[in-house]
Amino acid sequence: MRILLVASSFNSLTQRVLVELRDRGHTVPVEVTLDGAAVREAVARHAPDLVVAPMLKAVVPRDVWTAHLCLIVHPGPVGDRGPSSLDHAIHDGVEEWGVTVLQADEEMDAGDVWASATFRVPEVGKSDLYRNELSDAAVAAVLLAVERVAAGATPRPQTGEIRARPALRQEERRIAWGEDTTETVLRTLRAADSQPGVPDRLLGAEWFLHGGHAEDGLRGRPGALLATRAGAVCRATVDGAVWIPELRARTGPGRPRACKLPAALALAGRLPQLPEVPPPTDPAPGRRTWSDIRYRELGPVGVLSFAFPGGAMSTDQCRRLLDAYETARGRPTSVLVLGGQRDFFSNGIHLNVIEAAADPAAESWANINAMNDLVEAVLTTTDRLVVSAIGGNAAAGGVMLALAADEVWCRSGSVLNPHYRRMGLYGSEYWTRTLPGKVGEALAARLTEEARPVSAAASLDMGLVDRVVDCGPGEFATEVTRLALQLASSGGLQPRIAAKKAEHERQESVAPLAAHREQELSRMRTIFDDPAASYHARRRAFVRKEVPRAPLPNGPGAGAAGSADC
Repeated sequence: MRILLVASSFNSLTQRVLVELRDRGHTVPVEVTLDGAAVREAVARHAPDLVVAPMLKAVVPRDVWTAHLCLIVHPGPVGDRGPSSLDHAIHDGVEEWGVTVLQADEEMDAGDVWASATFRVPEVGKSDLYRNELSDAAVAAVLLAVERVAAGATPRPQTGEIRARPALRQEERRIAWGEDTTETVLRTLRAADSQPGVPDRLLGAEWFLHGGHAEDGLRGRPGALLATRAGAVCRATVDGAVWIPELRARTGPGRPRACKLPAALALAGRLPQLPEVPPPTDPAPGRRTWSDIRYRELGPVGVLSFAFPGGAMSTDQCRRLLDAYETARGRPTSVLVLGGQRDFFSNGIHLNVIEAAADPAAESWANINAMNDLVEAVLTTTDRLVVSAIGGNAAAGGVMLALAADEVWCRSGSVLNPHYRRMGLYGSEYWTRTLPGKVGEALAARLTEEARPVSAAASLDMGLVDRVVDCGPGEFATEVTRLALQLASSGGLQPRIAAKKAEHERQESVAPLAAHREQELSRMRTIFDDPAASYHARRRAFVRKEVPRAPLPNGPGAGAAGSADC
């Protein structure tokens, strides 16, 4: 079928639905539309057999849905209606939620149902839940709905309890620091972690708080700032504390939207002297705390996991992860797993931090070199096997970081964007060596030029990844550890390590890593130092949620590097 996707943004769910439908042989054009008139124009231009809206804020015009079958993906169970469904679910602490694929009709979210699916709601932020459990359920429901449409089936009317709720207003999201428990604060933060953030007043200014993690080892006056860790700030509740990784300044009408930044960086110049508290090296069972980088060891397997908000990696985050990698490389293990957490693996350089820097060109240069240093450390590890374990999505330099390992494993729900072009960049992180080495010169050129997302299954077929781990987001870490232990105990491990070392030495004699780095960074430096380069306009538009002035190549989407929202 020719299935037109219409969406308000080329977000994670739109990309996931796109790649899953394409993998099944459908022709799937995509249109990012901002209003009903644009939806009408898109449908007239593409003449689709079916219209699917994975994430659409605009209302589908009556003349469109009466002439064409239009399926709307609603992030709530059958009978749920309203624009803040997932926010309400997390805010209310539900344990199970659903996704409904319904037919566009006169009343919003009231159309007949073509398919639905349910999922468990773990204690994670809204954007993580949206990209993972909800995404898995939504794809299953969309595929089932498409099958039913193709088979000539008819939808069923909505019956039973109808629950229509209004948008969750910012006034309802505010935290009462003198009254709210840690659990209440966490639910509030998780329900708004990516968008819109929780409004708050802190150190004499208005902010939006993004993300939250429990801390039970620090105490203080409710609402007081207690400590910093890896760019996050710890704030006391009535019965404990929470770590808040990111803040965004509240700007007035007519002013550009501020960048979401690591909290300590956003508060620079305002933050009082606070202790920088390192994470516990050996936390007691049941201890609740937070760290964006962790290492654990199980016999011959080391697991270096990391989880940076939005998948973006700033200069500081790259350097800290490199330090942790070097420490892990000094341990007596034969298999080292890099990643292995749910949600984002990496999206490359941190566009928000770059945009907020006094000199974005200089910060871009520092950030890309820090990424290169990290990737080089992985590429030059020759005394053990390294496995990249991609639990969620990855893009741009994050994909190239994964490709530096000996094997790349990804969860079945992952979507990869192995390109830089949508951000106006040539790319670095040794991609000119690793990407062709994985998929060949011709396919590498196609992937980087077409700049399309790729599913886990398609990535396996083309050789971009070596294994697809078919499991839910919450089981990924356990499954990866089990597979890594199997790999470490296999009889052919030591010969593989010896062959790997020999191959590295051979490649260095033919085309050394330094040559790839110099060529790539020369191209990147030219872009960074050119104020007229499209990269600067696209970066600004991406982080400030503006319409980019520079046209984007090859269809929708604002970029594939940096922090990305759900």
